[in-house]
Amino acid sequence: MRAPVSTVLPSGRLTLADLRRVYEQAAAFTLDPGARGRVAAGAAFVDAIAARDEAAYGVNTGFGLLANTRIAAGDLADLQRNLLLSHAVGVGDPLPDAVVRLILTLKVNALAQGHSGVSCELIDALLALLAHEVYPVVPAQGSVGASGDLAPLAHLCAVLLGVGEVRVDGQVLPATEGLARAGLAPRTLRPKEGLALINGTQVSTALALAGLFAAEDVFAAAVVAGAMSVDALKGSDAPFDERIHRVRGQPGQIDVARAYRELVHGSGIRASHLECSRVQDPYSFRCQPQVMGAVLDLLRHAAQTLAIEANAVTDNPLLFVDAGDVLSGGNFHAEPVAFAADTIALALAEIGSLSERRTAVLVDPKMSGLPAFLVEHSGLNSGFMIAQVTAAALVAENKALASPCSVDSIPTSANQEDHVSMATHAARRLDLMGRNAAAVVGIELLCAAQGIDFHRPAQSSAALEEVHAAVRAEVPRYDADRYFAPDVQAAARWVRAGRFAHHVAALVPSRSGWAP
Repeated sequence: MRAPVSTVLPSGRLTLADLRRVYEQAAAFTLDPGARGRVAAGAAFVDAIAARDEAAYGVNTGFGLLANTRIAAGDLADLQRNLLLSHAVGVGDPLPDAVVRLILTLKVNALAQGHSGVSCELIDALLALLAHEVYPVVPAQGSVGASGDLAPLAHLCAVLLGVGEVRVDGQVLPATEGLARAGLAPRTLRPKEGLALINGTQVSTALALAGLFAAEDVFAAAVVAGAMSVDALKGSDAPFDERIHRVRGQPGQIDVARAYRELVHGSGIRASHLECSRVQDPYSFRCQPQVMGAVLDLLRHAAQTLAIEANAVTDNPLLFVDAGDVLSGGNFHAEPVAFAADTIALALAEIGSLSERRTAVLVDPKMSGLPAFLVEHSGLNSGFMIAQVTAAALVAENKALASPCSVDSIPTSANQEDHVSMATHAARRLDLMGRNAAAVVGIELLCAAQGIDFHRPAQSSAALEEVHAAVRAEVPRYDADRYFAPDVQAAARWVRAGRFAHHVAALVPSRSGWAP
């Protein structure tokens, strides 16, 4: 296993591009001297508070409803250890390594800003796990997204105590063995460190970022597939005219219309039917800039929220060392993340909905003028008939999943935590939604490529011929019925892998250098 190259963590200044890299590949970071100074000052401040005979929440008191219970000085280390052990009650399948890697990075990024009172040694231990690709096994379920992602973060950080399990190269090992592989030994936590570790929105945020990255790639592929479908239908490019979108003024719509114009520019298929009798194309073709532009605006807004949250300090209480203040607030409440996740869910549902409608038009000979179900000798061959049914089933599933989670709240901790965000499962469901939408768009890509084949020898645009060639390099033309599942699965993989993102990279926040 080749170790990742270590870079200096730009604490509080991670970009979406930085975060996508962490999600997609192993990462290693070091703290810069400025961050070490801030962290050391915060730890010293906590030590001074612990030495005084006065109550300080999270340092020498209980937690939540037990905040008024004073803890003796000799029990402070046990207090922090007990906090992690008692809160590690998550259930469900483990989070993927890529998400855990993001969580570790986000947790270090927050702690390194010096407002949490932890030691540099604790942060270095988290960085060692990252660098050695020792990923804690974190059950996916059990957080309501307020007072932080308590249960999953407890599982993440209990590993530092030598408790729980880790994954290394896909193999599950005891935490103690994982620590040894990272050159670490089980730790004794200092005052406030346990609370700082489990308090925060890093799990919700990491899951939402993963959902954003998936949605971006599905969006990019859907724009490309939609442009191909226009040529497959012998549709009009007039609806992409810049003047239409300029007079409305919606920024996403303007940008997406430009992308469609560029994708279809120079199409010989379009030139072959300039004088056709069709007056207007169906909305799923004609209104692509309006719908996909609105989707882009949603994704940009969610990206802005998540980029800010990824650099936020969200534990409690917070230290402001220069002023000598310890302030108890509620930055752990993940409402911004919940709203962002619900927004991404809406975007994914609509991308799939529009894509499936274009597929339905292409397979319908009355609408498309193409052979029924895009295959010769239909009747003997069923062609793309049930591929469209699969797309419809996935769209219906995503519509149900898109119901907002952020409107729900169940009080916890004996009503001390009486309003919660539900951000964690709001973000977690985006993985399934992204996979569903990727399959829907993949099916459209296959349909559009098949439609273009029926127009040969006419050629599409240079950009779309490149896409068509990429499809045909792995999936041959559908001349007669065959086992179709591998083709559909391959197309969905292309979408999820971001294979077509470079065609519209300027639109995709995490791939374009975009910043809030």
